[in-house]
Amino acid sequence: MPDRKFRDDPSPRAWPGTNPEPDRADGAEESDAERRRRRARFLRDLAEARELRDRVQPRRAKTARLRHAMRMRTFRW
Repeated sequence: MPDRKFRDDPSPRAWPGTNPEPDRADGAEESDAERRRRRARFLRDLAEARELRDRVQPRRAKTARLRHAMRMRTFRW
């Protein structure tokens, strides 16, 4: 992912006129495939944001990993 010049610069998907999905003002039901596509894109963006945060804050990422490991060790099935 190339670095952007401005922090508040919206992603290309948010720019006007580049939205690949039609507006849903008519209240039409979206298909399961569309919903899954949007969800997959959201989860990819979320994972990308986590990876970026882990790269720029390694100490916090390590602490979070250790905390998660501790939770998993103490969890009772």
